[in-house]
Amino acid sequence: MSHQNIPKAPNLVLTELDYNIQNESQFRNQLRLYFNQLDDTNQTLYSGVGGYHVNFPHISAYSASDLYATADNTATKVAWSAADDVQGFTLNANNTATPDHNGTYKIEYRLQAVNTDNTSAHNIVVWMQIDGVDLVNSATKFTMPAAKSAVIPAYQALAGFITWEATAGEEVALFWATEKAYSTSGPVSGVYLEYEAAQSSPYAHPAIPSAYGVIQYIGRD
Repeated sequence: MSHQNIPKAPNLVLTELDYNIQNESQFRNQLRLYFNQLDDTNQTLYSGVGGYHVNFPHISAYSASDLYATADNTATKVAWSAADDVQGFTLNANNTATPDHNGTYKIEYRLQAVNTDNTSAHNIVVWMQIDGVDLVNSATKFTMPAAKSAVIPAYQALAGFITWEATAGEEVALFWATEKAYSTSGPVSGVYLEYEAAQSSPYAHPAIPSAYGVIQYIGRD
């Protein structure tokens, strides 16, 4: 079975006023074929890799630019450049995601944080908002080590996950804040989220998004 080959109820032959063996044989064959397809489907779904055939709502998105906190100790929404895999979700222009269906969902995120301050380590807190309201128990605190030197910053991937009961149509956003925000005006040393384009030298590697996030449906609410 595949997503393109899902069993559908047949158009059964019409009954006749008088008994007709050909009509009855055709009717039985239609039912036999349909139930055989259902049996194949059930055996596939309940096999060891049955989940392969089930397509749950999900979205993955990334940011292809450097992201800066608005100011020190200030909640800042993670900005997304695009979604590269979407099913049952909408990535909105205001950097939120909206599920099409109710259910229990899980978000996993990875932020590429940088600290350019070589005198102090700085904390970062990441959390979620639903329709503009902070989600209870969704925050995680990370500590960025001080930069190696005045010209060599410290790097760290901030990764975490959150589960919640979602309602179709709500707006989901990821926020972050740091006690020492990097500023491009000046500049002022501190913390920001860095994007790095794909490179071919000194060794080839793909682009490093400043933010990457995945939301997956994990069950009924």
